[in-house]
Amino acid sequence: MTLTLGSNAPATPTPAKLATVDCDLHPTPRSPNDLLPFLSERWKTHMRDYGPHIRQGITGQEIHPRMDGRGMRLDAFPETGPAGSDLGLMQRQHLDPNDIGAGTLIALGTAVSDERNQDYGAALSRAVNQWQLATWVDPDPRLHAGIIVTQEEPLAAVAEIDYWAADPRFSHIMLSPKPIEPLGRRRYWPIYEAACRANLPIVFHPVIPGGGHPSSGIGWPTFYIQDHYTSGPLYQNIIMSLVFEGVFEKFPALKVVFVEGGFTWVPHMTWRLDRQWERMRSEVPHVKQKPSEYIRSRTWFTTQPMEECRTPGQLRDVIEWIGVDRLLYSSDYPHWDYDDPKQAFKLRLSDDERQMIFSTNAQRAYRL
Repeated sequence: MTLTLGSNAPATPTPAKLATVDCDLHPTPRSPNDLLPFLSERWKTHMRDYGPHIRQGITGQEIHPRMDGRGMRLDAFPETGPAGSDLGLMQRQHLDPNDIGAGTLIALGTAVSDERNQDYGAALSRAVNQWQLATWVDPDPRLHAGIIVTQEEPLAAVAEIDYWAADPRFSHIMLSPKPIEPLGRRRYWPIYEAACRANLPIVFHPVIPGGGHPSSGIGWPTFYIQDHYTSGPLYQNIIMSLVFEGVFEKFPALKVVFVEGGFTWVPHMTWRLDRQWERMRSEVPHVKQKPSEYIRSRTWFTTQPMEECRTPGQLRDVIEWIGVDRLLYSSDYPHWDYDDPKQAFKLRLSDDERQMIFSTNAQRAYRL
């Protein structure tokens, strides 16, 4: 899909209209039955007779307090089915009125990464990927799917990535941020190698249930207000693992996007990691660059939920420390904390900054 970029156009009194890219749209099956057309008879029978076997105490139940509506906008529920299950409603509520030129899909709720039966997980990943194309991408070419994989079975994950690698309808690869082992460990390296081979970024998004792991480092939070904050600290641990286990050094073409975890924490983390590396770099001689250099060149962060500092000047400082080229607009449709692109930034952005955050950066991070 080709988008018109204002950054390459000659200067004019009226800037070119942005082709806005939304980096966080959630398609949802109306029910597990939506996946049946994409499963073989064996796995249809398995789904009916046994269902999922995931890393969670009670299958199908929430593992921490949630609000009514499962965190969705109340106006995003179609006449039948859950929020996010109706393409027409997504088009009317968000894509069309906000002139979204491209959107990257993040399919939640399928629990593929948590499935203990690895063969069933591989079948589910193929089914979810085909379902995304048939139900969302083919009817609306503005949308781009993310390859869902069984990351705890890297060979199957690599096979799924390679299967779809040349298909332009996919723009990224989805991984769960709550794995069995830290994501820098070598068991996951074949996935990163496949991502580089396909020239597709790895994308992380907060997940429920998430491998049975608590979202905080001190156990399960009591309240949703606590859980909603924990994505930022979770992503910090992922970045540290990728840096110090040598993933970024081993795979110089790897691109990683962190969705819905905030971004104001990035500067202080990089300062701290650089200081630690300067003091103890002899422990990790395979890490050739400062952590901040890997982070600055290989990672991107989405804007939603937008963090609002006490003054616009403070947010301006944070963006300058991170780099405006590292930020990607995201709406999180159809969730309750949705960010409208017309109102997401209270900070006044220049035309060039707005072009980068709402369009150009995403086209550099993703395959669009």
